[in-house]
Amino acid sequence: MNFLELVSTRQSDRAFDPDRMVEKEKINRIVEAARLAPSACNAQPWHLIVVDDPVLKNKVADATSSRTLGMNHFTKQAPVHIVLVEEKVNLTSGIGGWVKQKDYAQMDLGVIAAHIVLAAHAEGLGSCILGWFNESSIRELLAIPDSKRVWLDIAIGYSVQPLRQKKRKPLQETVSYNGYKNSGKWERLKADESE
Repeated sequence: MNFLELVSTRQSDRAFDPDRMVEKEKINRIVEAARLAPSACNAQPWHLIVVDDPVLKNKVADATSSRTLGMNHFTKQAPVHIVLVEEKVNLTSGIGGWVKQKDYAQMDLGVIAAHIVLAAHAEGLGSCILGWFNESSIRELLAIPDSKRVWLDIAIGYSVQPLRQKKRKPLQETVSYNGYKNSGKWERLKADESE
């Protein structure tokens, strides 16, 4: 499968086979792919916690679901959760982020999350990135210091959902070349230079 096929067929799965465990070697390859993710100034501002103990995994899943809002009730079905914790950036990334007023650590955590879900899909697994959870509960369950921020939880398992058609905006709405939404500024500049 080429890369475009991989990203075209990867989806957020919300139904997993609860009786099918994920092989350790697959998880090891997924976290290795994550470890190799790029980051601003190679800061690697993350720590991954693989939660595969069934009892602990169910407690983490409970922290991701909300009875009131009906959120994330599928997470107990997933046999593995990978929790992403933000670590400090290195000096160069920190200074660059301050100067440019950009949170490079958050960007880096998004990149590593993409590596995780794509690597899981390449291994024949489904995944879902979860941003809705009780952070203090997860912090307590996994002995994460209060000074650390838990950014995401990624549920991983063997999906039992059929492949869905992706609903995305048309390319012409989201991509332009040589200027924002084909403003024509670059063409005008080139025309002015040639006169």
